[in-house]
Amino acid sequence: MRRALLLGVVLAVLLPAAPARAASVAIFYYPWYGTPKLDGSYLHWSQSGHEPPGDIASSFYPAAGPYSSRNPRVLARQMDDMALAGVNTVIVSWWGWGSTEDILLPQIIIAAKRAHLKVAVHLEPYLGRTTHSMVTDIEHLKTLGVSDYYVYDASGISLSDWALFRLSRPNGVRMFAETRFVGWAWSAGFDGVYTYDVFSLSGSFFGRYCAQASAVGLLCMPSIGPGYDNSGSTDFPDVKPRARGATYDAMWKAAIRAMPNGITITSYNEWHEGTQIEPARVQYGYEDYERAWGLRGRAARNAYLCRTAQWSAIFRAVSSGSLAKVHTPTAAPLCTGR
Repeated sequence: MRRALLLGVVLAVLLPAAPARAASVAIFYYPWYGTPKLDGSYLHWSQSGHEPPGDIASSFYPAAGPYSSRNPRVLARQMDDMALAGVNTVIVSWWGWGSTEDILLPQIIIAAKRAHLKVAVHLEPYLGRTTHSMVTDIEHLKTLGVSDYYVYDASGISLSDWALFRLSRPNGVRMFAETRFVGWAWSAGFDGVYTYDVFSLSGSFFGRYCAQASAVGLLCMPSIGPGYDNSGSTDFPDVKPRARGATYDAMWKAAIRAMPNGITITSYNEWHEGTQIEPARVQYGYEDYERAWGLRGRAARNAYLCRTAQWSAIFRAVSSGSLAKVHTPTAAPLCTGR
């Protein structure tokens, strides 16, 4: 069943008309999960020796249990989640031609269009990735209607190679570099920058980051997230607590105050790193969203989607000049469950 989100956004003092910014809200999305029924085995849920369905490679447990990314009902539900949360672009993790993510991309694009979402591609560091291979990748992906490309670990490729990329770069696309160094991205010929990392970055440098990007004509898309916890998928854990939603609120506030062109969210469903905002349920031995913003039970499952909807609305109001100051929503998000 599809669900509705009831938003409790508190808007403050109105400003005179101001130049509008793009106010894009994009989210990183992972279509690499599988189940025996649809995929022959548990894909990704079982990494690092875990044994689904009761034991999965995550510190949290999905509300619907381990799922297959190729399941049309799952895809429709996920796209609805993101659209209702105020997201307008889904950035799909892509690991090269013939990968699971490549095979599923046309199906994802169809599901996204039905939910009125744009699809961008996250060019991951697949084996053999070069600037030459990315030219070929983009020419292929453009045939599916993809025009925005986010390059993870962009600085892992030299400036001289990026100079060669510019000579044969496909027309009609925008390229975003995952980097903290705006000057490097400008030298490499990118159109914009993003950060992805929500473990070591708190958002305190977003203002300087976006100011630097604006000064050299780059788009600024800082990345925010609810926390980080990979203790369920690795023997060398790193944890950034969610603090019952306070971590997410702080990153949203810092990003909006930086006056970015858009905000990227890490992530919709990276369950291995515990950055997901996809609904999670209470399950023995796993973390959950209970008491986030004071919510419990079924409402807590959807808490991060609902809060995203509130913050997305505030971001757009501030960007359009209709809201004078960035205010943390004061009312707990209200959700109805499935």
